[in-house]
Amino acid sequence: MKKTDWPIRWDLLLRYRLIETIALWEGRLTTNHICHSFGIGRQQASKDINTYLRELAPGNLIYDRHLKGYVPAKKFSPVVTRGVASEYLDLLASQQNLSHTFEALNLGLPGSTVVQAPDRVIAPETMRAVVAATRHGRQLRASYVSLSRPEAAESILEPHTLVSDGNGWHLRAWCDSNREFRDFALNRFQRIPEALRIKAKHTRDQDEDWNRDVTMVLTPDPRLTEAQQAIIASDYGMESGRLEITTRAALAPYVLSRLGITLDNQHPDPLVQQLELANPDALGFGSKRERALKAVAGLR
Repeated sequence: MKKTDWPIRWDLLLRYRLIETIALWEGRLTTNHICHSFGIGRQQASKDINTYLRELAPGNLIYDRHLKGYVPAKKFSPVVTRGVASEYLDLLASQQNLSHTFEALNLGLPGSTVVQAPDRVIAPETMRAVVAATRHGRQLRASYVSLSRPEAAESILEPHTLVSDGNGWHLRAWCDSNREFRDFALNRFQRIPEALRIKAKHTRDQDEDWNRDVTMVLTPDPRLTEAQQAIIASDYGMESGRLEITTRAALAPYVLSRLGITLDNQHPDPLVQQLELANPDALGFGSKRERALKAVAGLR
């Protein structure tokens, strides 16, 4: 992503990202895309496109009179997006959700649908307390339950980051009772947590697993046939049958969980497993290995 010498307003940044995403993945951008998505006039939409081309990405788009819209130039290079398909798919999903909520909207994007699953229930009061404590570096008095410990236990937490793992939200925090950094699912807080005025003593900088990066090497499940392994390798854009993913050590179990990989046992059906972690020792949890293996399960 290209860095600019001046800050971009959030609302403008969203519109610039729409411009790049639609142009790259649909091959044609018009002012209607911006007008319908943001509820602005055609003149403002045209101004946004011209400003994007003049100040952020000169030469990225070309106006095609036949198509009556902008198309990506041959040397198109993303500036405010990463240029990956998931950005377009996420846009479709968000627009579909808006259309579902506000039926009168006509957002001008192709038909799509999103598989709806029930959300984990999080009380607004809980979220407010968690956000306040995290934002201001304060302690949080909370009562928490998990499937491994159904009885509510109260502790003083010192949170530093809110994390989405794809299935829900959890809080990365120092737990005074256990004397270590742990993960806490927001939907598992009992009663409303109390944001205290006491300054947290343990910060993100002291969270070893949060600050340690690990590189996981993924390969197709070797129990699959060569042809099946080749399909899996193509699915994930592997090179020589390997895919390297670098992430924070604290988040590694969640990345593996989303990919259907477990460290302590293997699914009996390779067609379900599909992927394998080729270098489990690289996670380097050491004495914390058992807790790391159970991290995801503890949030469920």
